Amino acid sequence: MSQLFRHPARPCVLVTVVLMTLSTTCSAQDAETIQQTYQPRLDAAVDRGLEYLAGQQIDPNAAAAMGQPELAGSFREPNSPGNTGVTSLAIMAFLAKGHLPGRGKYGAVIDRGVDYVLSQQLDNGLLICRKQTGRTSGLMYEHSIATLLLSEVSGMLDATRQKKLDDVLSKALLVLLQAQKVPKSEANKGGWRYTPGTTDSDLSLTGWSIMALRAAKLNGAAIPDEHIEMAVSYILNCHEDNGGFSYMPGMRNPTASMTGVALLCLELCGEHGNEDCEAAGEFILSRPPRMTSPDGRPDHHRYYAYYYCGQAMFQLGGKYWNEFAPQMYEALLPAQNDDGSWTYPDQSFPYNTTYPTAMSILTLTVSARQLPIYQREE
Repeated sequence: MSQLFRHPARPCVLVTVVLMTLSTTCSAQDAETIQQTYQPRLDAAVDRGLEYLAGQQIDPNAAAAMGQPELAGSFREPNSPGNTGVTSLAIMAFLAKGHLPGRGKYGAVIDRGVDYVLSQQLDNGLLICRKQTGRTSGLMYEHSIATLLLSEVSGMLDATRQKKLDDVLSKALLVLLQAQKVPKSEANKGGWRYTPGTTDSDLSLTGWSIMALRAAKLNGAAIPDEHIEMAVSYILNCHEDNGGFSYMPGMRNPTASMTGVALLCLELCGEHGNEDCEAAGEFILSRPPRMTSPDGRPDHHRYYAYYYCGQAMFQLGGKYWNEFAPQMYEALLPAQNDDGSWTYPDQSFPYNTTYPTAMSILTLTVSARQLPIYQREE
């Protein structure tokens, strides 16, 4: 197996071992205290959020009444009805709280959502809404997020659904692998972009694609190591001298959200503990995500930024998680609405129904490690 999937060895001199042991013990105690402090609020917020999400799923009767029976099982997002990425994020939110397909309070909700995603695959393997109205210009966003869902839920389904998933997922993964192999410049090689055949890349889309491939590999898919290695090389092309990462190579505009994407992907790809990861963690601590932009307006990337930075800092662990987690909790928990949702107050972001609520729940549940992609080596 490639070095990309193993933590690098550490020096074993006695002093280093003692210091690391003390540091790990203190960090563990700090992390435990943080979780004990916030867990009651987290549980209550997530449960309310899931109640809201369950109400956003379009059941067969509602879909028929809308004259669009094919939308049954998807989740409401009026500006992109039937969007597979949005539905996949919602279903992963239920999984992240420990709910399972086919059983318990939300078993039927999860089953319907999975069935909807499985029903949408095109002949070319793309997992996007079959209707144009449910697509965005960033088709690979929807495809990658839907592929991530199927990689995460694989092995939890009944035999009939699992057989269908195996077929759909294999085709979806092939789309990702082939899109990464499109001839590109050295700077863009190894990344992904909005559509499968484009010759440039961006870090945001690359992040979702890596998560999908890594989750599939964790679940036994035969993802060649070279694809992970290529992706890591592209991520490092987006690295800036101050430790942050930019949306594209050479942009010289590092942000917390893009640094969170890069750090998470490097951690998932076995780069834990290297200097680039720690520098990225320092960058996020010094320039964390904010709910509002400097001019006081809601930051359009806030839920996305907390989603990636939260996972990244949890993977990095130690002081990075212990310092970041309370900031993240104090930003997201008070922002929840009375109906259990999270939204953009000015309604200026086009996805303001299911998307921000699902992203917030996924962020607030990272330390529970219910999703396979949330696991980390201790």
